Amino acid sequence: MREERTTTKGMEIGLYTLGDLVPNPHTNQSVSAHQRMKEIIAAAKLADEAGLDIFGVGEHHRLDYAATAPPVILAAIAQATKNIKLTSTTTVLSTVDPVRLFEDFATLDLISDGRAEIIAGRGAFVESFPLFGYDTKDYDALFTENLELLLKLGETERVTWEGQFRSSLSDAEVAPRPIQQQLPIWIGVGGTLESAVRAGRSGLGMAIAMLGGDPRRFQPLAEAYREAGRQAGYNSEQLKIGITGHGYIGRTSQQAMDEFYPYYRNYWTYFNRQRGMAFNMTRADFEQMASPETALFVGSPQQITEKILRQHELFGHQRFLAQIDIGGLPYRQVAETIELIASEIAPVVRRETSKTLASSALERVGT
Repeated sequence: MREERTTTKGMEIGLYTLGDLVPNPHTNQSVSAHQRMKEIIAAAKLADEAGLDIFGVGEHHRLDYAATAPPVILAAIAQATKNIKLTSTTTVLSTVDPVRLFEDFATLDLISDGRAEIIAGRGAFVESFPLFGYDTKDYDALFTENLELLLKLGETERVTWEGQFRSSLSDAEVAPRPIQQQLPIWIGVGGTLESAVRAGRSGLGMAIAMLGGDPRRFQPLAEAYREAGRQAGYNSEQLKIGITGHGYIGRTSQQAMDEFYPYYRNYWTYFNRQRGMAFNMTRADFEQMASPETALFVGSPQQITEKILRQHELFGHQRFLAQIDIGGLPYRQVAETIELIASEIAPVVRRETSKTLASSALERVGT
């Protein structure tokens, strides 16, 4: 038992998608939602066959996204894969019924033989609030209450509960129960200390959305998370951190920069336009955003490996997820990036981080 706790294969490496339907900047054509769904499933199957650890699907309720129902998509992926963990990235917890959420992912857990996870967040867009009949003024209160109920649902198969925003439960049967003793639940965090503290106090994993800039600005989140967790009585093994970010890998740095720039510029131009914001990313801007000391993962396999390991020194995180299929990027290039991550990046990152993570595990056993 002691040996099992003190060995590790190193950092988990995976991918996630939001299923955006942004037009290809070279053709000005978008793939259909039907085709996009097929590509998402194909990417997950390829990632599984290549030996990656996790595949995530996000949630947006807009016509320019194909992914609105993560548990449905993940259930389809479960049938096409064998080993890869399947998670939401993220579930907009403020506007979903926690009972339905738990039952959906418990069902996914049964279908996938115990591979289901949830990353719960508050979301960057608010379209789900009017769509499902919620008020944005209750943004934080809804999240707090729904998280409380979701965690309670995982503890027992019969639940008695009363809150402000949904009907009460009186010895209610919540079914099915997952294969896993408890569904893994992580909290998605953008940049607020309050969210990091909430995750730590709950003893849940924390997934940091790190989409650009200097990674060091996120260190206070990791410190606040671990301190809140320790004060709440959780040990280091229970307090896990994941880093998520945009990425693209080429055989060389020049190839990666040349190929990805039009799509990345296109991605941010399109979505800032939806928010009524003018945006112009020059090539110089892009190269600065992807420089070695930043959080944008664009470059050769060696450069991305070094960037992940450099961030591991900052955060000691156990998981890294890359979003690589954005801005109208064709599936062929998505597949090539998956192959490079799996064959050239993941083995080195796992080997190097297994040393530090195993050392941390030994320290935990010794205390």
